[in-house]
Amino acid sequence: MTKIWVVVERDLRTFLQYKFILIMRAIWFTSQVSLFGLIFPRILIADFRPIYFPYYVTGVSIIMLFSISMFIGYDIQEEADHGVVEYLLSLPISRKELVLGRAIGGGIRSFVYVGPLLLIVLFIVGVVHPLNLLIAFTSLFLFAFGVSGMSITLAVGIKSHDKFDILLGVLDALIVRLSTVLYPKAFMLQANELYAAIAGFNPLSFASDLFRWGSGPETLFPYLSAQLVALFGLLLFFSIFTLISINVYEKRLEGGGWE
Repeated sequence: MTKIWVVVERDLRTFLQYKFILIMRAIWFTSQVSLFGLIFPRILIADFRPIYFPYYVTGVSIIMLFSISMFIGYDIQEEADHGVVEYLLSLPISRKELVLGRAIGGGIRSFVYVGPLLLIVLFIVGVVHPLNLLIAFTSLFLFAFGVSGMSITLAVGIKSHDKFDILLGVLDALIVRLSTVLYPKAFMLQANELYAAIAGFNPLSFASDLFRWGSGPETLFPYLSAQLVALFGLLLFFSIFTLISINVYEKRLEGGGWE
């Protein structure tokens, strides 16, 4: 277990070296909350306008958590390009411990960065039910670990750094838009039933709805999916991609190299 946490600590230190990227992400979050979060409600229907700002702010925080959790894949790609994988394999640590540490580190470091932003969101929205919030935060950890596992799976399955970068951009656009992060499912049903159906199985929808349920009164967010369904969905998402990432990454390293 100690060796696993050594890998986690290394990933945390590596992540904190991307100061420029982290600053740009923080600027993005601030602009989304302070600029677009105040503009969008003005173009919505009157009934939903008063509650859209807290709805939007909580959704933006989930987008940030998703984006930062996906970043572990870039690290793995960079290590493959610069021959760091061979160095890691030479250390006195098993492949399974290395892979498990990478998966855990990817989830933890996303919370290290996004945690203060979530606190800002909670200050804006308010907290009515602390127990609900605790359940919601637990679900967000599952979400972060699951996204990290998905990123690791894609990173080790695609040799080309450029293809990986393009694929993540496409996935980001599709997964975010086809979810309830920015748009309530009730409104999506009015626009397109297929989009609403896809959003109903989207882990971002589960994470954002649970966070909204945990951070404010239910009357503030009347368009949420069932909490138990969302929690089960995130647990399934976490289990599947964590197991897949560990198995795929370990097999990819079999034989002592990346190629």
